[in-house]
Amino acid sequence: MSVQHNEMGIPTDALNRLAHMRPGGGQGPQGGLFTSDLSVNEFLLVREAGFRPLGLVLGSSIYHVGFQARSWSKNQELDRLSGAMYHARELAMTRMEAEADALGADGIVAVRLEIEFKEFGNDIAEFIAVGTAVKADNPPPTGGSWRNNKNQPFTSDLSGQDFWTLVQAGYAPLGMVMGTCVYHIAHQGFFQSMGNIGQNVEIPQFTEALYDARELAMSRMQAEAEQLMAEGIVGVQLLSLPHQWGGHTTEFFAIGTAVRPLRPDHVIETPQLVLPLVD
Repeated sequence: MSVQHNEMGIPTDALNRLAHMRPGGGQGPQGGLFTSDLSVNEFLLVREAGFRPLGLVLGSSIYHVGFQARSWSKNQELDRLSGAMYHARELAMTRMEAEADALGADGIVAVRLEIEFKEFGNDIAEFIAVGTAVKADNPPPTGGSWRNNKNQPFTSDLSGQDFWTLVQAGYAPLGMVMGTCVYHIAHQGFFQSMGNIGQNVEIPQFTEALYDARELAMSRMQAEAEQLMAEGIVGVQLLSLPHQWGGHTTEFFAIGTAVRPLRPDHVIETPQLVLPLVD
């Protein structure tokens, strides 16, 4: 029995699940049953920020990551592998956004991007994007929509607490932005390795490789934010992911949440001290 998918690659079973969760499609107080991977505190803070969870949404892509030849003694980006890692994540993100769109969501909060290499094939990995789709109770203070300039639901990897603080401070998320660079770091020659024994010395070719790879990942993340017309990027993470390519080939991955201002002032209330009544 084959599994049916729509043009976005979303299984029919997923569309049926989303139809029951959509407001008006179920038996809950809002007409639909929501699901969420938010903690209790995160859930309550997202509600306090003026957003109602609609349901857990996900996107998946099983991807074969190919091979690219590399020079033993040369620093170089492996552009075919960079493209594969980016495309696979983009497929997962796009399908997650399509599920949120089917729910009529304004955005997706607490998004997680995960990679898991599978045992049923060499170089086969599953790329997963999962988060909680939310709907705003009211439009933004400046009018318009909470969606981004591409009329897509915003995405954010911020926690529920950080999301609440962001909105309270007068900012709104536009989307998760990312940049990736798979880089081969050159090996040292025999005489160079022997010459470094017992010495404190910088290894320029290693420094240059790691520096260049991170800069490429950062610049690509910034380019995505510019396409969304963002004011800035918050919660940036710079990750080094070796995967299964050996010690000298690594993916450098930059990811964060692009944001825009909702109002000219960005002042939040002064925090108050609270004494917990627990041991």
